[in-house]
Amino acid sequence: MNARFVQDGNAIDYTPSAAVAAGQVVTAGKIIGIAKRDIRANELGALHLVGVYDIVKAAGAVTLGAEVYWDATATNATTTASTNALIGIAVAAAASGDETVRVRIGK
Repeated sequence: MNARFVQDGNAIDYTPSAAVAAGQVVTAGKIIGIAKRDIRANELGALHLVGVYDIVKAAGAVTLGAEVYWDATATNATTTASTNALIGIAVAAAASGDETVRVRIGK
C-alpha cells in the first residue's frame, strides 16, 4: 500500500496558537483556508479549503473568472499576484466600489 485515504480534503484539522474568528482567512505556508466557526487558541478546529465565499477585497474591479490572491498584510483579496498567495477564482464580477468579491476558494 502506497497511500491510505484519510478524508476528502474539503476541510483540514487546524490548531491555532491564537484564536481564529469564524470567517477569518488563515494562511499556513502554501495552504489558505477559511475558518467556518470560531476556533479557540490551542484547540482543534477546521479550515475549509474549498467553497464559495464573499471575501473583503482591495480597491479596484474584479472580473468574472479572474484569479484572486490573498494579501495577508492588508488582509484582503486582490488581483495582484506579486508575493500574495492564490486563494481562488472570482465567480462573480465585483465593481471597484464593492466591499467584497465572491470567490471559489481552492484549486
